[in-house]
Amino acid sequence: MSSSHERNDRKRWRPEGQNKPQAGRPAAAKGQHKHGADKDGADWLWGWHTVVAALANPERPAPRRLIATAERAHQLTERFGKIAALEIVEAGVVRERLPAGAIHQGLALKTPPVAPVPIDELGALAAGVLLVLDQVTDPQNVGAIFRSAAALGARGVILQDRHAPVLSGALAKAAAGAIDAVPHARVVNLSRALEQLAELGWRAVGLDGSATQTLAQVLDERPTVLVLGSEGEGLRRLVAEHCDALARIPMPGGFESLNVSAAAAIALYEACKTPTALAR
Repeated sequence: MSSSHERNDRKRWRPEGQNKPQAGRPAAAKGQHKHGADKDGADWLWGWHTVVAALANPERPAPRRLIATAERAHQLTERFGKIAALEIVEAGVVRERLPAGAIHQGLALKTPPVAPVPIDELGALAAGVLLVLDQVTDPQNVGAIFRSAAALGARGVILQDRHAPVLSGALAKAAAGAIDAVPHARVVNLSRALEQLAELGWRAVGLDGSATQTLAQVLDERPTVLVLGSEGEGLRRLVAEHCDALARIPMPGGFESLNVSAAAAIALYEACKTPTALAR
């Protein structure tokens, strides 16, 4: 099992009033409004839960563009009131803007990524659980980890500045809105970040399939940083050396390894059994 950016201009956007959607023709259909899709969708969010969470987040900059089918536009304006960036389009136009196969549910939002917070701010209150991802680069895995973090009450996720995907596109879809619910930090050096967290009162537990102790044996009531390595390499040596303890998830079924996002969910669930994990 292996198991700062410069801050965005935080111009806070608020929906305008409570007006109902205005009648109007959808934007040009497929073939008439064709500028080509963004190759990886990195500037876009799509899917109902993902877009709604982004629009509801007061820390997000103003939307650059919001395209939606007539039905979805009506649902958005009922929830948020008038949205200046909203364009009513045919479903094919939404599809053209996104990577092939993207399940957009009739809407897509172009917006800068949610801004990270400084690590000393994220770890200032030593209580509960934080997650550190050591070169976990697969967007689907990172998105699923954010979703588990939101569901199980983690206080935040810490990513590397360079070896981590942007929190948008397919990652945001996999997170289903969790990237706007769980704060995150980006750091240049994970080892130094663990040292900073230790100074703030956190105890680091690294997940390592070869560890002698299980996670249940290692966890206690102290504020905990769960450190997860990449699927291929696991925890890097220097990162592992900065953990206070290493632990494994027991696998009585005999299968060799878990997907890192599955390991994160199991580890968070185990950590939730301790009283400190509930303090938020």
